[in-house]
Amino acid sequence: MTIINGYRRRQRAYWILTAFLALLLAVLAAVSMIYGNTIYNPQTIFRVLSGESIQGATFTILTLRLPRTLAGVLCGLAFGMAGNTFQKLLGNPLASPDIIGVTAGSSAAAVFAILFLHLSGAWVSALAVTSGLLVSALIYLLARSGGYSNGKLILTGIGAQAFLNALISWMLLKASEYDVGNALRWLSGSLNGVSLSDIPRLAAIVFLSGFALFLLHRHLAVLQLGTSHAVTLGLPVFASRIGLILFSLLLIAFSTAVSGPIASVAFLSGPIAARLSRSGQTNLLCSGLVGAILVVASDLVAQYALPARYPVGVVTGILGAPYLIWLLLSINRKGEQ
Repeated sequence: MTIINGYRRRQRAYWILTAFLALLLAVLAAVSMIYGNTIYNPQTIFRVLSGESIQGATFTILTLRLPRTLAGVLCGLAFGMAGNTFQKLLGNPLASPDIIGVTAGSSAAAVFAILFLHLSGAWVSALAVTSGLLVSALIYLLARSGGYSNGKLILTGIGAQAFLNALISWMLLKASEYDVGNALRWLSGSLNGVSLSDIPRLAAIVFLSGFALFLLHRHLAVLQLGTSHAVTLGLPVFASRIGLILFSLLLIAFSTAVSGPIASVAFLSGPIAARLSRSGQTNLLCSGLVGAILVVASDLVAQYALPARYPVGVVTGILGAPYLIWLLLSINRKGEQ
């Protein structure tokens, strides 16, 4: 009975935390809609969203603030859930999509499309999604040759990341200086170019893939025990691993195609959610909410709290750098002990 009561208490605490994070995200999203060069009261925003035309407010709210806020929430959810899934599945806090080469595949294709094919909008997004999935599949196939292991997948991904980043640097050097600015803005991770037409497709992918990951989260919890334990418990290990990776990749690829590779969100969300919840769960929903909070809050800081306006990825990158250094030092100390 004591064990059951303890389990119920942890579950209750987890859902209270989830509700608090959702409320905090709603507050930040409201601030993002209200605050700017012109401050609109909630009544004006509701009138515009309900279809009323108000000079000045309609353009600002529907064309600028609403797409930016929705993209920040959806991309943050996607990066948070995907990053947490990769880290739990591979059993390593360094196994984040923006460290093991997943986002670099999308970035390389997008930069090539912008600089050399002179494409924009939906074409860049389509190439980014396709390339991200293909590069991820190649990394997985390379990691499987000679026997699969999580450590081998991480090292293969880090090598692919280094190669693709070098390729991106080469393309930036070879391209016309007039096109480099657009590519750099995309690479830094920005919500500036998002339009309402991007939102329905992104929302569909986030909710469908997120729901699929939620259904698979019990499989993820079993996989964390190790492959031998998972096989003993009757889990279809290969199918479960492929499903978790595939839906996580869809989240990363489509969100990166919309906003660019927003640095460190996928890397930070899972550890922050785990530290807050202390529940021992896979923390999928909490990680997604933490990711969305990081993106929306960082975008507010990047737009209004600094001397100049910066892409959101600049702020999230600054947040992620100290944690990465601390994590590497911690891993090094454990290896020496």
